[in-house]
Amino acid sequence: MNLRKWSMDHTKGLLLGIITPLVILPLVLLVIGWTQDYYFEQLWSKFTYNNPYRIKMITISIIANLGWFYLFLNKERFNFAMGIILGSLVYAPYIIYIKFF
Repeated sequence: MNLRKWSMDHTKGLLLGIITPLVILPLVLLVIGWTQDYYFEQLWSKFTYNNPYRIKMITISIIANLGWFYLFLNKERFNFAMGIILGSLVYAPYIIYIKFF
């Protein structure tokens, strides 16, 4: 990808790819709480203080970007789709940091 060809669609896709996991994460914790009979507060504190659990939940919430990716791919809005993939990759350094440090 060439930065000279960066468009507004790339930026919108990037922002959508970054914001979607942040919105989905509490919903994932809520659904897990309902299915396993935990309180949301218990899961949130586990998410906050337990690094391996945090990695799993962030990864599950990033999977939600696949829906956006396939939607824009089928509509042939390839710049949006590329931005969503880049937005998902933004979380990779954070996950690697949590995993090893």
